[in-house]
Amino acid sequence: MTRFADRTEAGKALAAELAAKGYKDPVVLALPRGGVPVAIEVARALHAPMDLVMVRKIGLPHQPELAAAAIVNGDHPQLAINEAVVAHAGLSREDLDRLAQVQLAEIRRRRAFYLKDRVSVPVEGRTVIVVDDGIATGATMRASLQAVRLRKPARLVLAVPVAAPDTLEELRAGVDEVVCPLRPRALIAVGAHYVDFGQTSDDEVVRLMDEAERLLL
Repeated sequence: MTRFADRTEAGKALAAELAAKGYKDPVVLALPRGGVPVAIEVARALHAPMDLVMVRKIGLPHQPELAAAAIVNGDHPQLAINEAVVAHAGLSREDLDRLAQVQLAEIRRRRAFYLKDRVSVPVEGRTVIVVDDGIATGATMRASLQAVRLRKPARLVLAVPVAAPDTLEELRAGVDEVVCPLRPRALIAVGAHYVDFGQTSDDEVVRLMDEAERLLL
């Protein structure tokens, strides 16, 4: 089984494929926390600005590990609903909206911590590359892509080091291009394709976002 040493190596492999494409006016958007160490390598290779897509899972009230939906912040908060889970749990749209407000508050808190007072990088009319460290089910990424599409990029690129092929096919309809170097037929877990898949800390995200800002100086 092919494995990356860590997120940095995965980011460099992804960056090499993306750099060869000659994108015009690229912007890199990372899903924190694990997507940030991958995305910084892409931003460095493309000499592109980097920002975050803040997304939170909405778990069931009595089973929080089971995702009923995912919410992404922005001018138009985007809710991606797992219809099967919601129907089984008997949740109404009002229930989801109430649960979403809790996660939106956490998104606002985390963005302020990660980015301090920096404003969002403009994406309208630009090539936007959305990066994570891998995709298993795709629920979080689907919500992220839907939210980014509302911001009217000229081209939307999904870029991850590793993902399940069937999940990529499901997500392909929502983007203009998919870049993924490693597509195992049977993906049990994203972490299985990394030697070191330790959790990325909040402090590491802050450090890398500061570094990304310095890349453009």
